[in-house]
Amino acid sequence: MSLIFDIKRYAINDGPGIRITLFMKGCPLSCVWCHNPEGIRNGKEKLYTRKKCLGCGACIQACPKGALAWTAEGIATLPGRCTLCGNCAEACPASAIEISGKEYSPEYLMKEIEKEIPFIDQSGGGVTFCGGEPLLHADFLIDLLKRCGKWGIHRAVDTTLLARKETVDEVMQNCELLLIDLKTMDTEVHKRFCDVPNELILENIRRVATAGFPYYIRIPLIEGVNADERNITRSAAFLAGLPCLPEVVNLLPYHDIGKGKHEKRGSVYNPKGYKMQAPSTEVQQRCIEIFASYGLKATIGG
Repeated sequence: MSLIFDIKRYAINDGPGIRITLFMKGCPLSCVWCHNPEGIRNGKEKLYTRKKCLGCGACIQACPKGALAWTAEGIATLPGRCTLCGNCAEACPASAIEISGKEYSPEYLMKEIEKEIPFIDQSGGGVTFCGGEPLLHADFLIDLLKRCGKWGIHRAVDTTLLARKETVDEVMQNCELLLIDLKTMDTEVHKRFCDVPNELILENIRRVATAGFPYYIRIPLIEGVNADERNITRSAAFLAGLPCLPEVVNLLPYHDIGKGKHEKRGSVYNPKGYKMQAPSTEVQQRCIEIFASYGLKATIGG
């Protein structure tokens, strides 16, 4: 069993064709701009959307531990009492309270994947395992990849590649495509914005390329973090020097969608106040041209 915090159907940006994407909970990185902060913690957590709350008190009445109280800011969870049983979420008529992270068996997930096979077959799509970081759950992931493989379903894994080389090798043996995040080339910058250095990530990218395995590179393009000419040139030079080039480099312009999700979690988005913004059209075009000068195809989005 593993915790899944979202199942996205009809996904068109997680690999070729129409796909079903499974989001696995837990990530070794903690990127300041993370779009899915509810996927960082490897465990269940409660989310609360104040603007949805009706103030009806149904959640308070449903809680067996008396862990909820009404305040001027809406429903508050009292420290040390909540067991994440989910009774409050089930009782809420407006879905203002949610429990992020649910255990699913491989059998259940395969049934959900099976429902999407007509769309997968028609579009040349498949299944994508995302996160969080799916490689944190190696045994569960490999099991699902093998099950999908027996059905002939195209398998992609969206990963940071911050994992043991043995895990990376086994994943490559059981899928058709890797979608690899590359945040920045400078390990100190990586540590500042993502909480971990990047040496192992770069080493594993080399490992994938040396194996000749198909992969995309995804770069979150952020002014103030990694959109500067020096970092983009270093990124292009690194990728161009690999034994096997990425099929495409997806440049993903910054947006702050994670801010609202932090509010739901009761956490703070960008707590240190780093200056981050979306790159201008001119900066995006400059990045595309730099990659092209190294023989690499870069696109905006994807």
